[in-house]
Amino acid sequence: MTATTHQRVIDGPGGPITLRIHTPTTPTSGDRAVVVHFHGGGWVSGSPREADFICSTIAEGTGAIVVSVDYRLAPGHPYPAGLDDCYAALVWVSENSAALGGDAARIGLVGESAGGNLAASVTLLARDRGGPAIRHQALLYPATDASTSAPSHRTNANAPWLTAAGVRNAYHHYLPTGIDRMDPGVSPLHAADHAGLPPAAIVVAGHDPLRDDGVWYAERLRQAGVPVDLFNYPRMVHGFANVPGLFSDTALALAEVIRAQRRHLPGKQTASGVEEHGDGH
Repeated sequence: MTATTHQRVIDGPGGPITLRIHTPTTPTSGDRAVVVHFHGGGWVSGSPREADFICSTIAEGTGAIVVSVDYRLAPGHPYPAGLDDCYAALVWVSENSAALGGDAARIGLVGESAGGNLAASVTLLARDRGGPAIRHQALLYPATDASTSAPSHRTNANAPWLTAAGVRNAYHHYLPTGIDRMDPGVSPLHAADHAGLPPAAIVVAGHDPLRDDGVWYAERLRQAGVPVDLFNYPRMVHGFANVPGLFSDTALALAEVIRAQRRHLPGKQTASGVEEHGDGH
């Protein structure tokens, strides 16, 4: 079964933002956790609709409502427009989760590639701005360092699906002239402090220029005392978990992410002390 899907438009800092909302078909006796999703596409392309597979899989696997954000894209709307939209959507979800059937105390984030960059950056904003509270972040092959200086940008310069030149081109379109590439909103890896961020699940692919971005970000979080699950798929290419049926490790990677999300977005405690989950388990 796949989750049911509908759209809703909310007010954003630069105009309307469309949210694509995936609700599990499995029954629940209480409010569900909510996972806010940011799609990939190098900040210049992609849409929530193109991420239906991954959002529906997470919704059914966790029992959570998954809200995918149609944030503004570069080059027409360069940084920080997309990031501002993503943070605004998180705030809206937190304030309106009850109307969705969700629990504002159990919010997670998930994003892949550029969306992983946005998810990591939003967690920093939420921490620094005093909320909304985020219980977990799942980052799939995230871009975390706009310097593009990690060794994997050289060893995987001509990798399938995403090349090092492709990464540089995405940053070129995303970042306005003169922007500091070490700004944590652009490069979460270079935030001055990573303490107090939510636990993370990070997926990396061996044949990906962004492999070291994810590995190094996992190390930086662990150094700050943040619990991290790092899932490394050495045979895979960038974007593999977004494509059903094409790669052997797609289902495995999503299952690992879902297990981590279920661990950190648990069901509510009933009066008897028994945990309730929205997925029937």
